[in-house]
Amino acid sequence: MSDVTAVDNLVQKFEELRKEIGKVIIGQQQAVDFTLLSIFCGGHSLLIGVPGLAKTLLVNTISEALGLHFKRIQFTPDLMPSDILGSEILDEKRQFKFIKGPIFSNIILADEINRTPPKTQAALLEAMQERSVTVSGNHYKLDLPFFVLATQNPIEQEGTYPLPEAQLDRFMFSINLEYPSFEEEIQVVKSTTTIINNKIASIFSGEEILAVQKLVRKIPVADNVIEYAVGLVGKTRPKSKMATEMVKSYLDWGAGPRASQNLILAAKAYAAVNGKYSPDIEDVKAVAIPILSHRIVKNYKAEAEGVSIGDIIKSLL
Repeated sequence: MSDVTAVDNLVQKFEELRKEIGKVIIGQQQAVDFTLLSIFCGGHSLLIGVPGLAKTLLVNTISEALGLHFKRIQFTPDLMPSDILGSEILDEKRQFKFIKGPIFSNIILADEINRTPPKTQAALLEAMQERSVTVSGNHYKLDLPFFVLATQNPIEQEGTYPLPEAQLDRFMFSINLEYPSFEEEIQVVKSTTTIINNKIASIFSGEEILAVQKLVRKIPVADNVIEYAVGLVGKTRPKSKMATEMVKSYLDWGAGPRASQNLILAAKAYAAVNGKYSPDIEDVKAVAIPILSHRIVKNYKAEAEGVSIGDIIKSLL
């Protein structure tokens, strides 16, 4: 099958996927789209929203529609690395035997990742980066495709361990879940207070997702689009010559090279699901906010004047 046909097929299957997910998830279209894009790029996502916005349900529904194994890990202050990775036990023959932890799944929902100490966060991040884990000196490969979708609750900051910037950078997208509109909330209440059992059909298989990831990487990109993406990331760095006055005034530091790579990968996936065979500058702009927002750090002046990260990125676009 040619790459052009593969892109056409992807457009059709993406629409089916959205319809299938829409049976359970009402609204949150942007959050669904960005989560799917990160999966098609082989990246991980951070879902940020107040309690009750169906973050867990969203991840569960997506994993069902993609035909993938899903495990949820509730992060708590007493969670140990072995609770995620697994541990070695002595069996009845007095031999050490490795018992796999919940990390050995296709989609991991790391619920409230900022509730657990850095040691446990680091264990998850090795798995995210290397797609493998090390336990008692032994190396174990994880099943592919493998994605971590972590959730963070922005309002309860007491007793939390915020992720350091270097660890946040491992997440491809930072996706904000908004409150539903009045009409959407009425639909949510109607559908969740009666007996409706929406069965989710599986639209993709693991092999098909791996094929889509390969297809995304094969999509050609014009030099001017790459230059635009790299220039955009450069503008977020306060000490760079390209930095605007707003960036110099309100940011402590900007995004690193991983942001440029992710902008291009996400723009390719965004173009593909919209039926384009090569991304343009508009596609880069469409994915810029969720890719840059967790990679730039604002200063006290921005906090004092109520300037948000979103405002700063929009000014650069």
